[in-house]
Amino acid sequence: MKTSRIAAAGAVSGIAVLALSAPAFAHVSVQPEGTAAKGGYAVVGFKVPNERDNASTTKLEVSFPTDHPLASVMPQPVPGWKAVVTKVKPAKPLESHGKQITEVVSKVTWTADGKGIEPGYFQKFPVSVGALPEDADELVFKAIQTYDNKEVVRWIEVPQEGQEEPESPAPVLELSAAEDDAHGSSGAKAGDGTEAAAQNTPADTTASSDTGSGDGTDTTARVLGIVGIVVGAAGVAYGVLAGRRRDSGASA
Repeated sequence: MKTSRIAAAGAVSGIAVLALSAPAFAHVSVQPEGTAAKGGYAVVGFKVPNERDNASTTKLEVSFPTDHPLASVMPQPVPGWKAVVTKVKPAKPLESHGKQITEVVSKVTWTADGKGIEPGYFQKFPVSVGALPEDADELVFKAIQTYDNKEVVRWIEVPQEGQEEPESPAPVLELSAAEDDAHGSSGAKAGDGTEAAAQNTPADTTASSDTGSGDGTDTTARVLGIVGIVVGAAGVAYGVLAGRRRDSGASA
């Protein structure tokens, strides 16, 4: 009886680990290509996975922070997608390289020209941004993902320190310490596109090639899931073997 309970607990543990690890890599996220230093420029990529098995993602809207407006926002062309940049006047004029900036980007919208992001794939949308604020440790980008069946997923909940991750977290860009070079992080300057976007890349075969802490979470989640399965299977096998031994002893 005790052995059976151990086996059942092992199987439940494996399922629980998988259930907890799955959301870790299922949401829209943002990571820099290298680092994103305060006061510098960076190329960041918005990673959008398709969470549905019966619909394709055909639209992505990313809102840029208004509390720390960015003077320069340049999307890199992505094959199969059209990007539209929306600008607004900042509450206070910004200065960049000695010039006043009277407009800042409030939103970038990508719309698919074709099939979009099909089930089982993800897409990266690179954007050159700067100058990054010097008085902030992170930037929050709220995102809205639309599927071809008209379903809309709003990734707009701001994660709070010390609390569990919300169900639909907004992408958060972590900023590193300022570098000596005012232009930047990972050698990126305004307008540079240092890496081509991955078009409809299979989510299960290329996720390990991405950079940044978000992908470290992906890898950890998958490893934990595999460990859970192995533990559960071992528990079941042990229970079955122990049961057979008891039956053999009883018949003898």
